[in-house]
Amino acid sequence: MQITREHTAPIPQLGRYQIEPASSAVRFATRHMFGLAPVRGTFAVRAGTVDVTGPLTASRISADIDAASFRTGNAQRDASVRSARFLDADQYPAISFSSTGVSGHMLAGTVTVRDVTRPVDLLVELSDVSARSFTARATVRIDRTEFGVTAQRGLAGRYLDLSVEARCVRS
Repeated sequence: MQITREHTAPIPQLGRYQIEPASSAVRFATRHMFGLAPVRGTFAVRAGTVDVTGPLTASRISADIDAASFRTGNAQRDASVRSARFLDADQYPAISFSSTGVSGHMLAGTVTVRDVTRPVDLLVELSDVSARSFTARATVRIDRTEFGVTAQRGLAGRYLDLSVEARCVRS
């Protein structure tokens, strides 16, 4: 939706777009075992909208991620992270993002995890635009302790490097 690191990307047509959950995902990388072992996984995108406006800086994005969709390929770890010790997916089923502004290749917004909202800045790295849709990828580093997810300090990774890929289809 913005620019790639090397080229100016085309801008989608003005209007409202729905994020297509089946073609969108949040991937993450972190470390555990006192930073010695890498962990990779995914979250599913539940739903979202993108309003592309003129000027582009006034565009808005909102999206919900399914907290219970946390997957790393390790069933025991996945269940632990979804539990009340970490994400508490039963009590807080959605992780929400809401944009507050667009500037160049940066997307400012807020993320809410377990009823704790913090500002984030996402770097938009890829944009592919067609007549009725676009796909964008953005990255951000999240400090889980800023959201009150503090279980297993030292053992579980503090930072998650997130890559969000969303396919958006014109409504």
